[in-house]
Formats: sequence, structure tokens, C-alpha cells
Amino acid sequence: MSDTILLTGCAGFLGSHLAERLLDDGHTVVGVDCFTDQYGRVQKDANLAALKGRSGFEFVDADLTKVEPISLMDGVTAVFHLAAHSCARNSWGREFPHYARNNVRATQVLLEASQHVRKFVYVSSASVYGDRPAQPTPESAPLRPVSPYGATKMAGEGLCDTYRVANRVPATVVRMFSVYGPRQRPDMALYKWIKAIIDGRPVNVYNDGNQTRDLIFVKDAADALAAALDRGAVGETYNVAGGSVITMRDLAAKVKEVMGVPDHQVKYGDEWRGDARHSQADASRAREALGFEPKVSLEDGLARQVEWMREVIPIS
Repeated sequence: MSDTILLTGCAGFLGSHLAERLLDDGHTVVGVDCFTDQYGRVQKDANLAALKGRSGFEFVDADLTKVEPISLMDGVTAVFHLAAHSCARNSWGREFPHYARNNVRATQVLLEASQHVRKFVYVSSASVYGDRPAQPTPESAPLRPVSPYGATKMAGEGLCDTYRVANRVPATVVRMFSVYGPRQRPDMALYKWIKAIIDGRPVNVYNDGNQTRDLIFVKDAADALAAALDRGAVGETYNVAGGSVITMRDLAAKVKEVMGVPDHQVKYGDEWRGDARHSQADASRAREALGFEPKVSLEDGLARQVEWMREVIPIS
């Protein structure tokens, strides 16, 4: 069936890809973004460029904490809530009020306005797990975030459960692991590494590089989210990851290989607060319930991100 979907965070990295996927599926998309200053608006406007000319897409520049969300909901039958202040490393100290407002308060006001929809998909993060002694991590694992960012995403999940039980909001939670690909945020590791190589600077890897991540290409991630609209069960939570588990040391080497600079310098640095040492998903529930299987290999996905970045960051 065709839905009219409210998609928050539509100018962002994953949000813009998901909007394209939903439009391809024949849905109408009302995209909402408030252009926080977490990174520059130029990139977000570029993310929106291909969407704004498409039939069935409407864009609304709005901050969910400053408008009456019910005003955005006319005709809306489903919600994808991606809008968030991201980056675990920056969520400490004086930056935390931004995370509390954009990740917790915004989620609560949107849930208040979503009692009539047939599905509410909340996009959470692997950061809710924190450091797990056993890998891969199933959805049933205790939530022990090691950053304020992870704590706000856990709070968002709790709000979804509260509103599902008390107000009958049909909420489904999807926990994304490490998403990469074209349009990636400038504060993310792969973006920084590729840009450093383009600029002729050393690649800086946090810690000793032996920490692991479970990477998923952005279009695969968008496919999984789209599947959650009809196949995700209300009240259920799904891990979404690509199965490309790799150390950051090996990932840096693979980036250099893809870019044809195997001898490029890599520097290792101090540990950052809020970074889990290891992160690997048990994604069997998503495979079985959502029918999700990642299609893009790590090598192909990295090549696509490098190609995109060479277009947006010309070599001087």
C-alpha cells in the first residue's frame, strides 16, 4: 500500500537516502529537517537537491521542539523518525543540552502527534549497547550506553515503548550499526580519512586501531528501514548491520588500498570517551522478519564513497 510518510532528518546522510527509497516505492514523503549546526548546511542542501524536484516529495524546514507537530501530520499515515543530534564523542559537557532537546524532547513531541498513524519507525543506534563482553550482540542484550548520546537514544526507545503501551502509537525500533557511503557526515571516521588522503594529510585513527565496527552501506541501510514499514512488528526491535566486521586499523588499510595509496601515513591517537571498544550485531532477527540481506560489499561501498568524495572535495 502507498503511504504518506513524515520523515524527520530528511536532509541528513541516511535520511536523504531513505527518502529516495520511499519515493521509489511509490510513497508520498513529507521531509522535515531543522538544519542544526552540527555540520554545514551546504552538504545538507546538496543532499536535498535530488529530492526537491521529485513528484510526491514535500520539504518542511521545522524544528520539532519549536512547532506544533500536529500541524505537520495532516494526511500522514506513517512516520520515520531519524532526526537526531549525533556523534557520541561530542555529547559530553556543555554540548549535552543539544542532544537532550533534539534526541529526547523532539521524539516525545512527535510521539504525542502520532497516535493516528499505522506505523512509527524510530531509528536508534548501536550506541545503546555500550561495550558488550560478548559479540555479536542480540537485541535482548542489556542496554548500557557509554556516552550521553547513547543514553539519549536509549531514552528515545523508552519513550516509544511508553507511547506504544499508553497511547497505542504503533512503534517499531531499528538499531543502526555503522553506516557509511556517499553523503556521510563530515564528523565520521571514513569521511575524515578519505578527506585527509585527498588533502595529502596523515590519516588519524583513534586509539590503537584494534577496535571493531560492523559496517553497512547506506543504501542497504535504507532498504532495511523501508522493509520495517510493512514487515516490522509493532513493539519489536531490530538490529541492522552489514556483517562487514573489521578493525579500524584494517579499515584504514582498506581505504588506502581502494584509493591507490597503500603507503599513506596512518597515525594512532588517544582513546575517546564514549567510544565502544567493539560493536558487532546479531542481525538474524532483521534477516528473518524484514527479509533483509545486505547487497553491497565493503570494497564496493568504500569505492562508491571515495568516488562521491572526490566529486565534492576536488583534489587541489
